[in-house]
Amino acid sequence: MTDRRLGVPAPPVERTIRSADWDSLDISGENHRRVLFQDVDLTELSDHGSSFEECQFRNVRFNVSVHEDARFLNCVFSRCSFFDATFTGCKLTGCVFDGCTYGLLKVSGGDWSYVALPGADLRGSAFHGTRLREADLSAARLSGAELRRCDLSGAWLREADLTGCDLRGSDLSALDPREVTIKGAIIDPFQATVVAGALGFDVRD
Repeated sequence: MTDRRLGVPAPPVERTIRSADWDSLDISGENHRRVLFQDVDLTELSDHGSSFEECQFRNVRFNVSVHEDARFLNCVFSRCSFFDATFTGCKLTGCVFDGCTYGLLKVSGGDWSYVALPGADLRGSAFHGTRLREADLSAARLSGAELRRCDLSGAWLREADLTGCDLRGSDLSALDPREVTIKGAIIDPFQATVVAGALGFDVRD
């Protein structure tokens, strides 16, 4: 498998966990490196402080799972389900998401910088206070989602659908309103000035 955003091969697999049922397990504090998780059920799993480094997740169900202060570093998620999953204070830098579903995903805090979520259907998802620097959200569907107080500096937003998205408090310096669908998006007065400037307006008191 190839990391589509970086154009380099995914890290090699050193161990495989296949068709395991981890439903409702508590894996707090566990460490996994270069593990392939294939067809694993993590529904309602509890996870505090675990670490996954250069792992691959294929057809894994994260539904209703809860992750706190966990680390997923340079991982690849393929055809995974994140329905009603919660990530609080987690670090997912450099992760790639391909063909996943996210209904009601909730993210609070944490560092999701450099993640690749191109074309992701994130409608109804909520990101609060999350670092998303240089995240690839191109063509992502974020209508009705919440991106509150997020660091979106350098994020790729071209062709993203932000219809009705709540963006208040987020860094919109990378947003070109001519390249996104933004009807009904909710912003604060300061952001309105940033957007107006991006459109070429000379904003004055």
